[in-house]
Amino acid sequence: MKISVIGAGSFGTAMASVMARCGNDVMLWAHDHKVAWAIQTTRMNPTYLPGVTLGDRVTATNEIAEADGFGEAICMVVPSHHYRRVLGELALHVNSRVSVFSGTKGIENETLARMSEVTAGVLGAKLDAFAALSGPTFAAEVARGDPTAAVVASANVSFAESLQKALSSETFRLYNSADVTGVELAGSLKNVIAIAAGVLEGLGLGFNTTAALITRGLHEITRLAMAQGARPETLAGLAGMGDLVLTCTGSLSRNRNVGVALGRGKKLADILDDAKFVAEGVRTARSAKELAEKHKIDMPITFEMYRVLYENESPRDAIQRLMTRSLKAEAAR
Repeated sequence: MKISVIGAGSFGTAMASVMARCGNDVMLWAHDHKVAWAIQTTRMNPTYLPGVTLGDRVTATNEIAEADGFGEAICMVVPSHHYRRVLGELALHVNSRVSVFSGTKGIENETLARMSEVTAGVLGAKLDAFAALSGPTFAAEVARGDPTAAVVASANVSFAESLQKALSSETFRLYNSADVTGVELAGSLKNVIAIAAGVLEGLGLGFNTTAALITRGLHEITRLAMAQGARPETLAGLAGMGDLVLTCTGSLSRNRNVGVALGRGKKLADILDDAKFVAEGVRTARSAKELAEKHKIDMPITFEMYRVLYENESPRDAIQRLMTRSLKAEAAR
């Protein structure tokens, strides 16, 4: 398969490496012409994924029209708040129906739209099929070939299966699903819980607290996702529990690291100014809060993280409120 990867950050570059190892030809589009030049001349992305050599099947470009004309499928791996704009630029060069799969884990703040909904809105009749790719996938570990499993979901079963076959190898295993909503929401909402997990680390709290947070975090993510039509088994799978555990406990988690800094007393604005990466959970906290209110779903951890991130609330006070909420049954009777 010939695949255009739109976005040469750490995960886009890692996926380009996976695709090439599976025998696909890949064109990797970078917004920054210096990044594209570095990849093309050194076979590495020293800015976002240093130390990983890309195979000869990967080429790089800064020209979005060139990337559009290359692939049989387009893989979107750009931050959610840039997704609509970049896809709109790409759409100007699309002359026939195109298949898109997304590795972006976020929800638009302005519209509360998932990336599948943004893609359908931007491409309209030009969109042939859409799939969402998610799961416990730290870019550095994916790129170096650590055994990794993820899920690709599409309403078009044949598209999901074709991606599953094209991207699976001895070190990267894909499962297919039809639950696009569940995969997208799980991949997005877990980032908010991961920031909370980092806050616990920053405050010096232990494993008991983190385990409780992950478990109750999954509970509220599942409730909101199911209210929008997701299947519960998706939330218990790789895109749900798998990605949640990884992002809440792994030291490579950007969102968790934001939380650690918050727990240690650093201001969010300073954290984001110093960061060379996008932590999707910061923006997603706003979208998640609004979605929960829209669907009348109680999401106490998400609500408290919104207050910490956007209302300058003390992390310790947020935890105290969570622990002193009214007592209730663990699950609805």
